[in-house]
Amino acid sequence: MYVQEDVPIRCTGIAVVLIKQVASQYKVLLLKRASSTLKGLWCYIGGGIESGETAVEATWREVREETGITDLTLYTTNTFDQFYNPKSNLIYVAPVFVGYVSEQTEVQLNDEHSDFEWLLIDEAVVKVTLPGNEEVLRYIERHFIKKVPLEWLKV
Repeated sequence: MYVQEDVPIRCTGIAVVLIKQVASQYKVLLLKRASSTLKGLWCYIGGGIESGETAVEATWREVREETGITDLTLYTTNTFDQFYNPKSNLIYVAPVFVGYVSEQTEVQLNDEHSDFEWLLIDEAVVKVTLPGNEEVLRYIERHFIKKVPLEWLKV
């Protein structure tokens, strides 16, 4: 007898790509993970949604915790980070946000990261480690760097 098993989808986290314009070029922030989860990998900001928190609230908190940045213009992107976890048999989905910061913005890393770089999109696409991150960055490039973002996406 065949029994169909569903693969649950969970949205328990968020992802954020920070962008700043330097001269006439846009750069995105990548962080090098220092904690046991994904140690040594380069990625953009990500984190969990805490109990009682919305995805937008988690985004503001994670940006502040991981980079010390509080002054940004935030947009939802209408795209998602996603992967399948075979250990728990679930699909993890996280909404991706974009935050624009000023050229003078300073980054103050917390202990979750050991390094950071502001990179041009082409450089960031090569440097990100997790499969799928390069597609998210190309999406951001198309809709948030090469175009002015739609006002209704502004958070």
